[in-house]
Amino acid sequence: MGSATSTSPINMPPRSFIQSVSVSLSLAVLLWLQGCQAEDSHLLGSVPINITEESDMASTKGVPRMGKMLIELMTLLGAVGLSNSAIQRPDYDDTPAPEFLNPSWMADLPDSRPLSEVTMPGTHNTMAIYGGALAECQSWSLASQLRAGVRFLDVRVRHVRGNLTIHHGVSYQRAHFGDVLEGVADFLREYPSETVLMRLKEEFSETFDIYGAVVSYIHLYADWDMLWHSRLMPTVGQARGKLIVLQDFGGPDLGMRYGSLDIADDWKVPTLLHVAEKWQSVHEHLEAAPVGNKAYIFLTYGSGAGIFAYPNAIAQRINARLYDYMMALIGQNRRFGIITMDFPAAPLLQMIINFN
Repeated sequence: MGSATSTSPINMPPRSFIQSVSVSLSLAVLLWLQGCQAEDSHLLGSVPINITEESDMASTKGVPRMGKMLIELMTLLGAVGLSNSAIQRPDYDDTPAPEFLNPSWMADLPDSRPLSEVTMPGTHNTMAIYGGALAECQSWSLASQLRAGVRFLDVRVRHVRGNLTIHHGVSYQRAHFGDVLEGVADFLREYPSETVLMRLKEEFSETFDIYGAVVSYIHLYADWDMLWHSRLMPTVGQARGKLIVLQDFGGPDLGMRYGSLDIADDWKVPTLLHVAEKWQSVHEHLEAAPVGNKAYIFLTYGSGAGIFAYPNAIAQRINARLYDYMMALIGQNRRFGIITMDFPAAPLLQMIINFN
């Protein structure tokens, strides 16, 4: 659904070596904390170690104690999947630009369809493109994400004396909320057939009072009439050209309440050994969405992270499972709601869109 347009060829620059350095340092520290004994070390060179991608953790039967621990630590840290080069697969993309664009796919949807019955792709921590492996969740700019077909944004703001800067935890994302509003407004003016849903919450500050600042930013950087000012579910026709704020903070209504959605966000994935549990949560919610209450928007997060499982490592595995799951259902008309990801690829976005 919707026509896709190609972008110019992509140069894939080498990724920062910070990720590899951080993994190496973490590995060294953990080995030291475990009190590795010298008598194991001389055995490592003579023991073959095989790691299979299917399980992310091969059997270690017969491997000396330190060898087992080394395999486990590599798996826990996500070192198995590390690469110094950017990756562009059908399901996962951490290059600077999408493989192709699809900026106006909602134009093909009937005006009468409730927005809760639309299947759309989204990004988790939409603006998190800086801060190293633990903080980065996307590699495309906001403009590129919207033009690739993303229609749900997850935006986190730090509130300091009326200023709203974009953060992922402690990592400042070199932008403020006005940049996000201007980007969305520009996109909706260019493509009035589309709508954008934005989850907005406070992060890395605890004022619990961002409503006034949010309103000020909207008046400064966007258009008050651009917002959908109701808790009621709009139809596609009513939502065209609108920004729908999914309000994850207190104060009077700016739009719809984030908590009114049916949400699966089991984001804590301690290690890569827990990827199967994460996928089970995603799979169960995707299976529930087509038969669930059509009055509610279903929102499924495919993203996850932990101190020993970086967002990109989780995304490489979950996105691949999601792609295979969707591929097996091609041709069916299913309502999945919003599927939110880290580092999605354009073919995966298109596959999700096609379920409309």
